[in-house]
Amino acid sequence: MTAGIKLFPDGQRVGLGGAPLGNLLGEVSDAEATAAVNAAWDEGWRYFDTAPHYGLGLAEERLGVALKDKPRSDYVLSSKVGRIIYNAPDAASDDEGFDISTTRRRRWDFSRDGVLRSIEDSLRRIGTDRLDVVFVHDPDDHYDEAVATAFPTLIELRDQGVIRAIGSGMNQSAMLTRFVREIDIDVIMLAGRYTLIDPDGLDDVLPACVDNDVQVVAVGVFNSGLMSQPRPASGATFNYEPAAQSLVDKANKLADICEQHGTTLPAAALAFPLAHPAVAGIAVGCRTPEEVHTNATLARTEVPAALWSDLKAAGLLRQDAPTP
Repeated sequence: MTAGIKLFPDGQRVGLGGAPLGNLLGEVSDAEATAAVNAAWDEGWRYFDTAPHYGLGLAEERLGVALKDKPRSDYVLSSKVGRIIYNAPDAASDDEGFDISTTRRRRWDFSRDGVLRSIEDSLRRIGTDRLDVVFVHDPDDHYDEAVATAFPTLIELRDQGVIRAIGSGMNQSAMLTRFVREIDIDVIMLAGRYTLIDPDGLDDVLPACVDNDVQVVAVGVFNSGLMSQPRPASGATFNYEPAAQSLVDKANKLADICEQHGTTLPAAALAFPLAHPAVAGIAVGCRTPEEVHTNATLARTEVPAALWSDLKAAGLLRQDAPTP
């Protein structure tokens, strides 16, 4: 059990990813954001993830507004460190994928003071007295500082009981594997590297997690949109960039076999990661209540067992991938 914390309470293995609440790839109104969080709550989701990076603090603020009347002991809340949000004199459009114009800016900071400030700022923006899980966020180009200062600071806070679990969240598996093997962490957030179309986390980080009793929250299970519809939509993205034709073709082949079994590509994409023994659950980014209800319905859909063997027989899924 991850540091004595049950990441997904009440047996529910789906949670809400907070990036869309920060206007990722498109504007969301305050009302829609609140409605999306309330819909997740109504569906029984009790894990909520956010980060200062998401909309330069906007996602944290919106999540806090929506959760303010919910019993704090009834849900698990995670946020992240590694970026400090500060104010600049003039408003500008964000250049990192969030549809927002603001005086806020972000800068990298994995120092002890930066970690402590980031957590304090997150608590203020969310309006809560504690974070359950804190991830070191995207330290791809900051390995040395993350190991020297960010993780030791989080370990100290965990030892003091200030936070309950620590880890790292990244879009790659290689560095996460090093952290799992070298640092006393509890959980990782693995983005897009253990999905139906890209299960390569099987090569390194997932075996390391099993060996070191580190739990996984799998996110980006649709690979930023490629598998979010029964068929890839026009202009579908993979890793937040236009999907290569080879990936679109593979997604369509996956969809063919899903349809033969009376299910859909997004239903299979949601179910697939949950079969791995290291995966505690998944977090799904949703921008509207309709998206929440759609994904919740898909997550409850029973995917026929024969689908997985047919995908393997067709060479569309690795033979060593655990399946439901």
